[in-house]
Amino acid sequence: MDSLGRPVMSGAKTSRQSVKGANPGFEAHFEAQLWAAADKLRGNMEPSDYKHVALGLIFLKYISDAFEAKQAALCREEFADPEDPDEYRAANVFWVPKAARWPHLQARARSPGIGKDIDDAMLALESGNTSLKGVLPKDYARPALNKVMLGELIDLVSGIGMAAAADASRDILGRVYEYFLGAFAGAEGKRGGEFYTPRSVVRLLVEMLEPYRGRVYDPCCGSGGMFVQSETFVEERGGRIGDIAVYGQESNYTTWRLARMNLAVRGIDADIRWNSEGSFHKDALPDLKADFILANPPFNISDWGGDRLRGDVRWTFGLPPANNANYAWLQHIHHHLAPDGRAGVVLANLSMSSGQSGEAGIRRAMLEAGAVDCMIALPGKLFYSTQIPVCLWFLARNGESSNRDAGNRGRRGGVLFIDARKLGHMVDRTRRAFADADIARIAGTYRAWRGEAGAGGYADLPGFCKAATLEEIAAHNHVLTPGRYVGAAAAEDDGAPFEERFAALRAQLDEQFAEAEELGALIRTKLGALQP
Repeated sequence: MDSLGRPVMSGAKTSRQSVKGANPGFEAHFEAQLWAAADKLRGNMEPSDYKHVALGLIFLKYISDAFEAKQAALCREEFADPEDPDEYRAANVFWVPKAARWPHLQARARSPGIGKDIDDAMLALESGNTSLKGVLPKDYARPALNKVMLGELIDLVSGIGMAAAADASRDILGRVYEYFLGAFAGAEGKRGGEFYTPRSVVRLLVEMLEPYRGRVYDPCCGSGGMFVQSETFVEERGGRIGDIAVYGQESNYTTWRLARMNLAVRGIDADIRWNSEGSFHKDALPDLKADFILANPPFNISDWGGDRLRGDVRWTFGLPPANNANYAWLQHIHHHLAPDGRAGVVLANLSMSSGQSGEAGIRRAMLEAGAVDCMIALPGKLFYSTQIPVCLWFLARNGESSNRDAGNRGRRGGVLFIDARKLGHMVDRTRRAFADADIARIAGTYRAWRGEAGAGGYADLPGFCKAATLEEIAAHNHVLTPGRYVGAAAAEDDGAPFEERFAALRAQLDEQFAEAEELGALIRTKLGALQP
């Protein structure tokens, strides 16, 4: 057990740099190329079905690779038994029976019975590892699944990490699993986006909150991306992975299984609970007080059953409306924060300004209690599940100071507003993503405002950020839309005299008026020709 009272997982993960170093032939777009090849194999299968086929095999390959690495180490030990399951369990490595080992399945990839072989392998894995009970897909033998395609997919997965060292191979498999989750979310559109928060948005949340140590919680964890990026953040900055403990809850059983596999592939130990009632009606971790909460709850849910929770202890700032769960999520999350905890929450833009059914009063109470730390307006097209623009709420449990580190000045009343709607770039025709520079700019502004060591001084920047007082926010009826506070960006000065620039604008306006008159006359002529 570690200092946080949880079991320690084996297998130190390598950084991206070490993975590339272990495999000189590693290409920058390896995951995309692998996805393109795998996608060609699915034929007429729906992405929602193929998702479990492909991800289940990647998971099985990861488990087998980890087992084989430990087996090779045991073979070098004089008194160790490479076929003793306890040797693996003692090292927190999954025990893999012979029928479930990847070389066995790869040798039978072209066999007509490969589907049953895989199902048997999944059953054997679950039987030998209680933590995997009910997690793995076991429907590869179904008649509708093309066995030729299945064999080709096994061959494709077999090549992942073949030229890398054992640890690097497992890290590559983790990256492939994460990439495939995002690719399936894109292929499934709105339905797929329900289980996946875009990586650049998760990275922004993590960079803002900086979860170096403590308890990390997500009450609607989807496929577990928040946890993966939190652990990556700690690792990339030289921290100890064991310094954070991961907790979560998910109401969709299929998505919960994806999360469990996603975290296992990354070597992340986590306490992820599932129940069909969800976090509102069956809070699986009622006593948890988290240091960091990262969440992307479903937007504007109207049938969340609020009428059955009218006297709930979580509604500190007011009773959330029964026809919209946004403020129920905010208060549930705030309730689960530790005394100095902070949270980052993705919500629809409506949450920043809505006044129906008491939401304005709840928002005012949250502000007056110092519960709102920072508001960020995001650009549209970031999400697979919706094209509407969304926002980020950053909450703090301690209204006086939300800083955990000595030497930081902390907040002194008010809220930081950031308008990031102009940031990001289009990665394809329908979806936008933040670049590293965008994330660094936003997170750096927040850290400077909080007075973090080495972050530099903070200054309002018209069109981008504004540190607003509670009095200023009250003057806007406690609406939290960043655009109301940051104003417009200063116009660039091209050096031309004002009179010259004014004359040019006047001439341009006259031309536009003249063009409008011509178009109006043409429209009237056309309409007149249509009259009987």
